[in-house]
Amino acid sequence: MDFNFFMPTKVFTGAHAIADHVSEIALGKHALIVTGKNSARVSGALGDVTEALDKAGIGYTVYDRVTENPPVEMCHAGGAIAREVGADFVIGIGGGSAIDTAKAIAAYAVCPDAAPADIFDVKLSASGMLPIVAVPTTAGTGSEANPYSVLTMPGGIQKKTFKPIPGGYPRVAFVDPRYTYSLNEDYTVSTALDAFSHALESFLSPKSNESSEMHALFAARQIWDVLFRGADSEGETDAGGFTPVQRERLSLAALAAGIAINKTGTGFPHPLGYSITLADGIPHGRACGAFAGAYIVYNMRTALGERKLMRFAAYLGTSPGEMARRIPMKADVKLSFTHEEIDTHVNNIALSGSMTNSPYLLSHEEIIMIYSTLFGEQH
Repeated sequence: MDFNFFMPTKVFTGAHAIADHVSEIALGKHALIVTGKNSARVSGALGDVTEALDKAGIGYTVYDRVTENPPVEMCHAGGAIAREVGADFVIGIGGGSAIDTAKAIAAYAVCPDAAPADIFDVKLSASGMLPIVAVPTTAGTGSEANPYSVLTMPGGIQKKTFKPIPGGYPRVAFVDPRYTYSLNEDYTVSTALDAFSHALESFLSPKSNESSEMHALFAARQIWDVLFRGADSEGETDAGGFTPVQRERLSLAALAAGIAINKTGTGFPHPLGYSITLADGIPHGRACGAFAGAYIVYNMRTALGERKLMRFAAYLGTSPGEMARRIPMKADVKLSFTHEEIDTHVNNIALSGSMTNSPYLLSHEEIIMIYSTLFGEQH
């Protein structure tokens, strides 16, 4: 039995997790708080963080320039600001974009001579990073539980993963479901589909083991119950139409799925999805969900894929066929491409390592077929 596991992140979950563990946030004398313009404030997370820093006597600077699909240039600029203000640790508050940006800034901050693209050099990863605190305000990426930072390359049409180990792991993560109460239904569904994709793709990965599979199954069951069965929907709901119990289940699911991909990485729905996110503005989780049906259908063609998908679906109380049908329906991605546009999308993701991280290995022609079936002009 293989239960090997490595995740050097201290995780605190539940309501008031930060206030109950103020001393854990004290990783230095001055923090650079990395976030977007609004979500951290609206969710209450920024207020909780700054209150904790004030109580601990720690100074801070807010860097609120994070955008979706963070470009390496923005992260590089953040590293310069971290040096200017004398930050000795970084706090990422927000969804995956903010936490991924915080990880990249933590690396750039200690490398004043690095150019933006240098972050993917192993030498930079080995040079050390500022300590990181992660405070997720969405239930999707699970970036608080792994070292991955997915960044947009110059030109804006390709993504690449920065994965420094062990420096990319947050030292501490605070997962408080209350920070997701302000999310609308559309955003909640998209982020949950991202977490479900992590669970599904991790479970089928050749790198999976008993530990990652356990986390993947837990995550997938929570999300399937909430999104597709409406479990725990009785009672008072928030602005997005979800109950506190549902929010907690989704938050813990995203965390568990993030732990799962910490061991395995993701499969081909992620790179296929990146292309329509960057070029066509489709939210990341919905983009991954759009390709889940093809992922299931193709992997059912292998003995290993079929065996694992049957086990995965049985744990959820469903079938591979139902998953292949309902997940893309929930993603609800409507696009139409010409043959030339499909070729461009496929070429943009051709070199991704995630393309080979599943029992079934797609050919170039099959990738084109998937795009054509989903988004071709005659579909």
